[in-house]
Amino acid sequence: MTSLTTARLRLEPMTDAHLHGLFEMNRDLDVMRYITGKPDTLEDTQAMIDRVKARWAEWGYSWWTFFEIDTGEIVGAGCIQHLGRDAANPHEIGWRLRRDRWNRGYGSEAARRMAAFAFDDLRAPQLVAVCDPANEASSHVMTKLGMRYRGVERWYDNDVAVYGMTAAEWRAAQAARSGPADPADPADQRPPTK
Repeated sequence: MTSLTTARLRLEPMTDAHLHGLFEMNRDLDVMRYITGKPDTLEDTQAMIDRVKARWAEWGYSWWTFFEIDTGEIVGAGCIQHLGRDAANPHEIGWRLRRDRWNRGYGSEAARRMAAFAFDDLRAPQLVAVCDPANEASSHVMTKLGMRYRGVERWYDNDVAVYGMTAAEWRAAQAARSGPADPADPADQRPPTK
């Protein structure tokens, strides 16, 4: 199972050891408003972890638990899975954050790292994300990631806004983010290799 890191987060494959930290997040109605519309019970969170562990075993990827590096606390969760939980469908990215960590850029930071994993490690040809059409915070992260709005579709028994990008669009967005090379950088002064 693959762990990932960002500047401020450590993304660990979800396990039973994360139950109580995830439950603290999932029992908050504000966190779950656009996901299930109701706070989780401890049993709901355990059932989620059980499903996730099975997907890690089957696919080699699924949901990660986000740990804040500075504090070691569980502050969120996110995934690369298949849309509709069906391997015949495109890869899907998703996330949720503890309410006291909203508006700090953690969603975008984690989403960029998970998208890189999907495109670079899994060689996904495309990546989609879905959210409640009223969930402006998630749709903002999706567009910031480089995804484009594709319309409203029926997934997970709900009408959801669908965003997506291809691997080529991802690579172009990453190249634009890094900008042109600094001509003063000695690494750029080397002759090209064949």
